[in-house]
This record gives sequence, structure tokens and C-alpha cells, in this order.
Amino acid sequence: MTFFSILCALLIEQLKPLRADNQIYAEIKRLAMRIEGWCNAGQASHGRLGWFLMMAALMLPTAVIYGVLDHYQFVFAKFAWNVLIVYLTLGFRHYSHYFTSIQFALNAGDEATARTLLAEWTKLDTVGMDATEIARIAVEKSLITTHRNVFGVFFWFLMPLGPACAVMYRVSEYLARAWNEPDHMRNEAFGQFAARAFYWIDWIPVRLTAIAFAVVGNFEDAIYAWRNFANRWVDESKGIILAAGGGAMGVRLGTPAETAPRVLPADAAIVDLSAGEDDMLPGDEPNVRALQSTVGLVWRALLLWMLLLLLLSGAVLLG
Repeated sequence: MTFFSILCALLIEQLKPLRADNQIYAEIKRLAMRIEGWCNAGQASHGRLGWFLMMAALMLPTAVIYGVLDHYQFVFAKFAWNVLIVYLTLGFRHYSHYFTSIQFALNAGDEATARTLLAEWTKLDTVGMDATEIARIAVEKSLITTHRNVFGVFFWFLMPLGPACAVMYRVSEYLARAWNEPDHMRNEAFGQFAARAFYWIDWIPVRLTAIAFAVVGNFEDAIYAWRNFANRWVDESKGIILAAGGGAMGVRLGTPAETAPRVLPADAAIVDLSAGEDDMLPGDEPNVRALQSTVGLVWRALLLWMLLLLLLSGAVLLG
């Protein structure tokens, strides 16, 4: 049932993508803001309380409904519930229109439009970026977004109480951003627990995604980049995804720049990519073709995940 639930949700999303600003997500964001307002008194323990309140408010109803349907063997209702939750927690096409539009703009030589689209998508200052920089950041954003909106959800949906675990993953990812990244929340103790919780929740999925990229791409370069360069990002999880994904495609991602993911902490020296072969990330500088390579890599990784899910489901049925 797990495989077919995910397959149906993917098909539905291809036909009718859920908008990133839909009403359900808007209500979840409002709830997160309310809980932050209620609990935030400047201490890390308050952030821990807020995180658990948020999880309880969203996971418990999801788990209870799933448990009732499973207990009373409402097979079709349980299947429909699984499909609905996967559909709501997946985000395979939430931002794909940005990526596609940037690709079309760069292919047409319209860098101004590509910069505008990239700024809307990433909220970065794209003024003065050339085509190489635009392509690189678009590829990086796409790989990270795909992992967090698709592959991470897949992993947690396979766990016991699958729908509730999928909700936990997506909500924890949102809280890690919402309680740390806005200007008024940066460097506040309140968001520390949310960031740390998501790090551990995402620890296994990140590595499985990196392995998937390596298997469906250039395995040797992906593993080499992962082992030798991933720990040079401030955010280790992003470093693993970008190092393995870039190596799999033969594209150099994460090149130090003011608007790029930083390599090494801010108080340490940044790797000089011109220093020598041993210090250089594998691959070529990103270009417009890298965008098409990213599409191919993501779809191949998705097919690999689905194949593994199919084999797992078959083994469960036969067993």
C-alpha cells in the first residue's frame, strides 16, 4: 500500500500541483507564529516546548485517524488517507515553475529575467549575477528543495505511523527555517532546538539522497566530493547534498561567493579553489546545460526510490 500511496500522490501532484501558498500551509504557518508568540521568552527550553506543542497539534490527529482506520481495517479509507497526507507533505512541483522558467530564460539569453525569477525564488540579491552564477544557485536550490520536499518525506512515510511521520518531517523542516532564518529570529535561543531536531530527523534521509544521486550519476566523483568536501559547508546536510549532487553531475557547486553557500565557517579561511587539484571540487563550472542535468538527476533518483519502494512492498506482500 505504501508504494501505491506514493505513486498516486505523485500522479495527482503532476496533474494538479498543490500551490506553495495554499490555505493549509498558511494555517500551519499561522499556528507556528502563534506558538512562537506564546512560548518565546528568550530561552532554548521555551523553543523545545514550542516545538513539541507544534508537533502534538499536527501529528496526533494524523496518527489517530491512521490508527483508527488501520484498527478497523478500512482499507480504502486508509489508502485514501495515506494518499492525502503524502500529497500534502510532498512538494515535488511547488517551485518547479521557477526552475523551468529560469532555464527557459537562460536558454534565450535573457539573464535579466532569470535574475528576477531567481530573486523571487531564493530571496537573494541577484543584482549583477552572470549566467554561471544564476545556473549554479538554481541548481543548488533545486537539489536541496527536492531532497526536503520529496526524498525526506519518502523515508519518513516508510516508518510506522507513516502519515504522522511524514507530517513530522515537513513540519520540523519548516520550523527549523521559520524559527531561525527570519531577521528577527536569527541568533535567538528559541530556534536552537528546532534546528537541532531537524538535523537529526534529516540525518539518515540526507545520506540516502546523496547515495541515490551517486548511484544514478557519476558514482566515483559523487562519493569523492561527499567524502572530501561536504564537511566544508557550514550546514553539513546541505554540504552532503550539494557535494554528492554536483559530483554526480560533474558540476562544481558551492563555489565560495558572497551569495553562495559558504565553504568553511565564517571565522575560518575559505577554500581557494584555484590552489590546486587536491583543494578543488570535482566537475566543471555550472552553465545552462547544468539545469537540464539537474532535471535528469532528480528524475533518475526519483525512479530509483520508487523502484526500491516497489521491491520492498513486493517483499512485504510475499512475506
